[in-house]
Amino acid sequence: MNNIISCRNVSKHYKNKRGIHKLNFDVKPGEIIGLIGPNGAGKTTLMKVLLGLAQAQGSIEVLGMSPVQQRTEILNQVSFIADTAILPKWITAEQSIAFVAGTHPKFDINKARLMLEKTDVPFDAKVSQLSKGMITQLHLILIMAIDSKLLILDEPTLGLDILYRKSFYQQLLNDYFDQDKTIIITTHQVEEIEHILTRVVFLARGEIVLDEQIERLQQRFSEATVPHDQAAAIDNAIQRSKGLAGTTLLFDHSVCEPPRSLPTTTPSLSDIFVATVTPNAEGTKA
Repeated sequence: MNNIISCRNVSKHYKNKRGIHKLNFDVKPGEIIGLIGPNGAGKTTLMKVLLGLAQAQGSIEVLGMSPVQQRTEILNQVSFIADTAILPKWITAEQSIAFVAGTHPKFDINKARLMLEKTDVPFDAKVSQLSKGMITQLHLILIMAIDSKLLILDEPTLGLDILYRKSFYQQLLNDYFDQDKTIIITTHQVEEIEHILTRVVFLARGEIVLDEQIERLQQRFSEATVPHDQAAAIDNAIQRSKGLAGTTLLFDHSVCEPPRSLPTTTPSLSDIFVATVTPNAEGTKA
């Protein structure tokens, strides 16, 4: 099996809106993919389709299986954290570990306990006594202790402060990820996951508007700031924004190279995201 996920012309339309439309992409083992898009872009819809929680048109394979016809088999090999995931308020951290150990055949109870010892979550504390950050830590431990090939995180740090967000992703890299595992993270907070990704997929209006390896982004995109009165003469930027220092121009080299005389720098992932998902917005040039 070469691909963890294969999607061909996958669409899911609701009565009053488009969910996802004719998506084509593959996911290989060992990738950490950021599935990034604004609210309503189709990120959660796609996750539900991949997990067999929603049916869609087109061809979909996850771990070589059909999400709808072989949902149980897929869920035994895939771990998932949703933005609305909850744990019973009455259960303690230790009891939650014991419960998952008794229900999931691939759960490593010793690994879970060792990971919990590294956190500030008490073993005997009930979920009702924990902060939101602690609950997220506990939930992540329960998921990471499962020997799964694919981990899907749907807005996993929504509502957490910056310290817990950084701790969350550091724990993810230290205690779960290796070259045989694959992670997909959906979020609209680009900057917080940029440093851990190997690939980004930008969604807008249910469609993929960019799919690129992180290392390729530095070669493909550049930006430059020029005096306001000189900006109008440069007409091939995909985005332009005015600031106190001048007008910042962003270039996509796959479309057109910037002027050779123009000194350029590498834009942030969030700048590339804004430019590609809103190409016709005010202040940009398609």
